[in-house]
Amino acid sequence: MDLQLAGKNVLVTGAGQGLGLAIAAAFADEGANVAFAYNASSEGAEKGAAAAQEAGRAALAIRCDVTSGRDVQRTVDEVIRQLGSIDVLVNNAAYTDTGPFLDIDADDLQRMVDVTVMGSLRVTQAVVRHMVDVGIEGSIVSLMGDSGRVGESRLAGVAATRASTMGLMKSVAKEFGRNGIRANTVSLGLVRSDRFAHHTGNADDERMARIAKMYPLRRVGVPGDVPPMVLLLASPLSGWTTGQTISVNGGYSMV
Repeated sequence: MDLQLAGKNVLVTGAGQGLGLAIAAAFADEGANVAFAYNASSEGAEKGAAAAQEAGRAALAIRCDVTSGRDVQRTVDEVIRQLGSIDVLVNNAAYTDTGPFLDIDADDLQRMVDVTVMGSLRVTQAVVRHMVDVGIEGSIVSLMGDSGRVGESRLAGVAATRASTMGLMKSVAKEFGRNGIRANTVSLGLVRSDRFAHHTGNADDERMARIAKMYPLRRVGVPGDVPPMVLLLASPLSGWTTGQTISVNGGYSMV
């Protein structure tokens, strides 16, 4: 199926590693031009952009500190300068910390708010302003974890900040639908990405088997499970889908 993404200009945050890198690369594979935005993981973003360029796409790796409004605007302006516009935004950048709620340091809680909540607000606002000013009927897809939908022990901070993602996307969908801008959320179960051990505590085979039993499909996710849904929601083929939260979670939650 042709997702009609060829020639689209895409900005993916948190694209230096893990799911963000996999998603950005998948857009390039579909013929899109891609900005691999990263904060610390420059090597992955640069390799991803180089591979996309070798495949004939316009691509760049660009550092973006989403906790800084000035840096976010600089990033958006530079992506527009190099690619010409932004047709699709994927909000993937986030900061997570696990552990008993009463033991989470206040600074870590603030960091989660600064990156996950305020970061998404800053990037989305800057990109939507561009889309409205230029008249682009664009698509925004934001990622979150299922903890933000159903709650999760030892993930209170993550759940609280990720839940904000749904509210942001639904509000953008309602306010800017008249501009042809769509906004949707992809909610994830546990995925084997770069920070997998951070979430599972270096689980041994026995513990991983117990975790897998929590999923009707009897396995946790892998990075390749996620991009197809993100690309479909970004595609013009999903032109009548907006304000939705769609789970890619192996059946972990069915709310």
